[in-house]
Amino acid sequence: MVTLAEVAQHAGVSASTVSYVLSGKRSISATTRQRVEQSIRDLGYHPNAGARALASSRSNIIALMIPLRTDMYVPVMMEIAIAVATTARTHGYDVLLLTGEEGPDAVRRVTGSGLADAMILMDVQLDDERLPLLRETDQPSVLIGLPSDTTGLTCVDLDFTATGALCVEHLAKFGHRDIAVIGEAPAVYERHTGFAERTLDGLRSRSRELGVRLLHRPCEGGYDAMALTLARILDERPGTTGFVVQNESAVEPLLALLRQQGRAVPEDVSVVAVCPDQVAVQASVRLTSVAIPAQEMGRHAVAQLIAKLDGRGADEVVLIAPELTVRASSGPAPSGTS
Repeated sequence: MVTLAEVAQHAGVSASTVSYVLSGKRSISATTRQRVEQSIRDLGYHPNAGARALASSRSNIIALMIPLRTDMYVPVMMEIAIAVATTARTHGYDVLLLTGEEGPDAVRRVTGSGLADAMILMDVQLDDERLPLLRETDQPSVLIGLPSDTTGLTCVDLDFTATGALCVEHLAKFGHRDIAVIGEAPAVYERHTGFAERTLDGLRSRSRELGVRLLHRPCEGGYDAMALTLARILDERPGTTGFVVQNESAVEPLLALLRQQGRAVPEDVSVVAVCPDQVAVQASVRLTSVAIPAQEMGRHAVAQLIAKLDGRGADEVVLIAPELTVRASSGPAPSGTS
């Protein structure tokens, strides 16, 4: 392994000069800095992480809090996490993944131990218990998600309120007047998870404006749960011709059940999903959908965090506008239903 002393000898400078170049603690002439940086590249030198942390008072680590719950669609969470990790690496940071459901204790552990320089929090609830601690600490943080009160916080998220409204507008344009929403598992709403609640707000408010009847039913996902949920929906609203699905594990069971009942998609019923593009295009009927921009969310969050670490960032909310892609699952409501 190449040592700092070897870099110094190669560059023709003292070891302390190399250290100052690495830490940025003293002004070094441009010529000397370039010579040292070239020697670092030529020799393939990598500073010892512990020594670098002691010298700079930074760990060059970002903590990513991503509770992996059984009622959440883990592939989306991991896609965001991968985008965070790869983007952070381009800025010289590594990512510490915290996957437990520790709530405020995880925030205290990070802020009190010096484990990381900054934090990114996911699975944000409207009244998240972690937020008071974030507001009290000087440690930079970014939320991937939107709580009810964003004062003193930096957040990035898909605009889920606009997403819900967009789904209703699309179905209403085709003449659908009875729409059922197949939502996430009940526990997601019991926790008041931000993305689910905001989607529902957008669906409901736009439905009222357009004169559309809307029925929302949570669903655990899977075939059996979807069968019970669909039976309940059609019992309560037999004239339902439009479905909005915000539950990846319910997508294929819904399509299978509709086929079994002789309800053709999109001739008899239309289905719109809020899901990753991969889920939409691989479904047995290619789904009209609003995609989850997981990679964009992860990249935005890291960019905001790096700006804060560099003293350039201010608290702000970045909402990514939803985009609806029309595929084979949506069309005009059957005659006589509009």
